[in-house]
Amino acid sequence: MAAPSPTAPAAARDRRPARSPWSTPLAVLLVLVGVFATGAGLGRTAGPFDWAAGSGGPAGADRPAARGLPASRPVSLVVPAIRVDAPVAPVGQAKDGSIAVPPLSRHHETGWYDRGPTPGEPGRAIIVGHVDSTSGPAVFYDLRRLKPGDEIQVTRDDRRVVVFRVDSVEHFDKSQLPAERVYGDDGPPALRLITCGGAWVGGDTGYRDNVIAFASLVETRQP
Repeated sequence: MAAPSPTAPAAARDRRPARSPWSTPLAVLLVLVGVFATGAGLGRTAGPFDWAAGSGGPAGADRPAARGLPASRPVSLVVPAIRVDAPVAPVGQAKDGSIAVPPLSRHHETGWYDRGPTPGEPGRAIIVGHVDSTSGPAVFYDLRRLKPGDEIQVTRDDRRVVVFRVDSVEHFDKSQLPAERVYGDDGPPALRLITCGGAWVGGDTGYRDNVIAFASLVETRQP
């Protein structure tokens, strides 16, 4: 995905659908499509009242970065601890109301949910990725190996690099996704990296679990 020209007006670069709590997918399951050639659910979606009172996690509200940045879409993701250096493409909702993901043919690409915050804005930005494919490991194959303190770097279209630190990496049954911890436009800037994991059960479920890395903003590097 080519980045917009740096000479384009900022408003044009960052134009995207206006968000509201109602923009959260309303499907029963949040689906990561095509993992290992079949669908694999990311768990229950959050309705507008599910996460309204949720916490954004342990990010320090006293940090200057906690105030957040203006919107600017992410263009690349680097996670040194698991050797991820990948482009980020906006993904919206699939026809069934689930979150779309990059095609399986681009399984080394990640997808930012463009109806949520951009990384660095207040609230919890979401980036999803495949765990594997018919040809082998995919971009988030080693997501489960991240540890608290590991760094995540997201480069935005405004050329700022927002740096997050992993707070925890957790596994959840797909029917028990903690929506109030995953979604939301409020609270200090945070990031959620999501893929599938656990046992392969096949069918419409794919992998039994979700693997979610919860991370908080710690630094913004200016261009």
